[in-house]
Amino acid sequence: MTDHMSNLPLTVGISTRAMFDLVEEHSVFERDGVHAYAELQRAREKEPLKPGAAFEVTRRLLALNSVQQEPLVEVILLSKNSPDLSLRAFNSFDHYCLPIRRGSFTSGRSVAPFVKAWNVDLFLSNDADDVKAAVLAGTAAARLGPLPSNVDENPSDEVRIALDGDAVVFSEASDKLYNEHGLEHFLQYERDNATVPMERGPFGKTFLPKLAALRQKFMRPDGTSRVRIAIVTARNAPAHERVIHTLRAWGTPADEAHFVGRHEKAPILKATRAHIFFDDQEKHILGASEVVAAGLVPGPHDPGVPVIPA
Repeated sequence: MTDHMSNLPLTVGISTRAMFDLVEEHSVFERDGVHAYAELQRAREKEPLKPGAAFEVTRRLLALNSVQQEPLVEVILLSKNSPDLSLRAFNSFDHYCLPIRRGSFTSGRSVAPFVKAWNVDLFLSNDADDVKAAVLAGTAAARLGPLPSNVDENPSDEVRIALDGDAVVFSEASDKLYNEHGLEHFLQYERDNATVPMERGPFGKTFLPKLAALRQKFMRPDGTSRVRIAIVTARNAPAHERVIHTLRAWGTPADEAHFVGRHEKAPILKATRAHIFFDDQEKHILGASEVVAAGLVPGPHDPGVPVIPA
């Protein structure tokens, strides 16, 4: 059991556009301005919003809570909408029976300062600037793409989360080493330091430890859990060994690890049936978004340049 069990709940901050499909409403905002957008939202105040990219994983995380106990997962709505327009979001939560009761509404201003104010462990948004600000402040955050066409509903009580390794769960140090000195130097360094734990990246600081605590709490007698964690990384042998030793040292074991090298990640992610995936390279996110809700984590490098390809 991880030492973060006492620090639960896992707190997720989420934007309205990440939670719901607001493509039509946002196009009205961009085309006709804020007043037309506000009129449309008020006219549809009682009409539930359609699920967006983060809806399914959020619903499944909240389903881990028991009405008899303190919540293990809390969700905070962080929205650039005005307070006046907050009603449609909360009406939609009620429609879908989602126990989301708290939030901040900023009338167009950045919600990034409220990520820390709410003690958020994971921030999901469609706004690249807010996501980048959250990561720079030390919070796990990702910019979500579109909702995939197919969402795997089975098993219905599981939540399955897939994460890239370097610059996401782990620090960007190995990425930098590879970029500055090349693949052979990187591989030799990883061989020499195979049992030395890596530094924590944005998703390794509080999000992964709390997720691992939830995984342990919902462990079944057969050794499987309702909370399933997968690492999907471009590392392969011999660089894979340090990943295992790091997760072991942190007390955050994964249920699956996929060391894909140059192989595309999307087919692997489809096979994992993950409900969400986080990566710091746009190439992987674009491919993955066809099969899974995918979040781009702001990274330290050119998004078009492959990092640690083998």
